[in-house]
Amino acid sequence: AIEETLPDYGSRLLPFVGSLWIFITVANLAGILPGASSPTSDLSTTTALAVLVFLSVHWFGITSGGLGAYLRHYLQPNPIMLPFHIVSEISRTVALAVRLFGNVMSLETAAVLVLLVAGFLVPVPVLALHIVEALVQAYIFGMLALVYISGGIQSRQNRSSRNEAGASS
Repeated sequence: AIEETLPDYGSRLLPFVGSLWIFITVANLAGILPGASSPTSDLSTTTALAVLVFLSVHWFGITSGGLGAYLRHYLQPNPIMLPFHIVSEISRTVALAVRLFGNVMSLETAAVLVLLVAGFLVPVPVLALHIVEALVQAYIFGMLALVYISGGIQSRQNRSSRNEAGASS
């Protein structure tokens, strides 16, 4: 998925995105254990993960094209857009944290409620759903992180390809 999204960046992005996927999957599946809750059902954990993604977007964007070029993309297509770009960066980070937190917490709460009301045999399908949901949430978080990082990297690539097209005309 990484090579399809960002060709030539797979070896640079795999350690980060792969670690996110593995950590979130294991953290989500920890909620299946009796008496344990998923670390991702705590808003502090999901916020820390979202902040890591936020910082990595800028890190990969800056290292792929330089600080000046990366910062200039916030002024495109017009400097008036700067506040909107800043709000967009902050809101997608908050949304990333809250989305994972809300989904995992609600799934764990539903599983506990079914267990309390129905006994021990009925929750088996709920536990199967919990496993599937844990995998899906890790996949979605990782893919969103990959998309955000590719946006930071491609902002530089798109600008350089436009400059090359203008120079050849």
